[in-house]
Amino acid sequence: MNILANDGLSNSGINALKDAGFNVITDKVEQANLIEYINANSVEVILVRSATQVRKDIIDQCSSLKIIGRGGVGMDNIDVDYARDKGILVINTPAASSQSVAELVMAHLFNISRFVYDSNRNMPTEGNTSFKLLKKKYAKGSELRGKTLGVIGFGRIGQFTAKYALGNGMNLVAFDPFLPEVTLSIDIADKKVDITIKTTDLETLLKNSDYISMHVPMPADKKPIISKPEFDLMKEGVKIVNAARGGVIDEDDLIEAVNNGKVGAVALDVFVGEPQPRLDVLSLQNTSLTPHIGAATTEAQDRIGTELAEKIIDFYQK
Repeated sequence: MNILANDGLSNSGINALKDAGFNVITDKVEQANLIEYINANSVEVILVRSATQVRKDIIDQCSSLKIIGRGGVGMDNIDVDYARDKGILVINTPAASSQSVAELVMAHLFNISRFVYDSNRNMPTEGNTSFKLLKKKYAKGSELRGKTLGVIGFGRIGQFTAKYALGNGMNLVAFDPFLPEVTLSIDIADKKVDITIKTTDLETLLKNSDYISMHVPMPADKKPIISKPEFDLMKEGVKIVNAARGGVIDEDDLIEAVNNGKVGAVALDVFVGEPQPRLDVLSLQNTSLTPHIGAATTEAQDRIGTELAEKIIDFYQK
């Protein structure tokens, strides 16, 4: 039985599937050729990350498909309900990458607080001739301790991010329309500390946060969560991290907010139009950028591969 891991799969996942008797294909098939390839090779399972789209055309025209798997959390690139209505199992790995994404968020928070993103660009070219000027330029950084982090979306990744932030001495406000209260269990040395967080409304979060981190899926109506009215509510000089989905922040309004100083700095791991983000977003001042690598750690990919393999094997053994 053939499994197409079109956006790649960790060795741990491949080996588990091969040991169970499956043939795992890791060729990268272009989107336009997927239907033909799946049908020609009688592919029963297609595994994707964020790059490959599995829409109604594939679901309708590929009768061999039994499972669609997403290595990660969000399934915006899959017509999930339609597939399930057609009797196809749709699986993902919602917990496997939470820690990795949260650690990237924290890296960006430190980065934009101490101008590391800008210093790394300028030191190789100007460090030898303008060391003192650069030192002065980056001398007004901020500590995270004592600042308030607003977490928009308090699911698994938002909660992991909150744990790291609390461990760094930050205050926390969270917004989630589906979770009125969450108890976080934080491991410190050999002790476990439980902290209960009551979520608040979005307006309160926006008005009181020094930093904001996005952890929401793309809404069904495709409208941004953050646009000009939300920016207007924020503190002057607020710093924002988006490692959730491109489009949950209106990029035009973000550019304006950064350029007029409303947003002091922004860190982006996700973009509208991936894999070809807008050049005016990539060249925006006071911006720390990564190319959608939130879940891209060896540990997370091992967990994702293993979890997908276990779910596939379980399906065929029933």
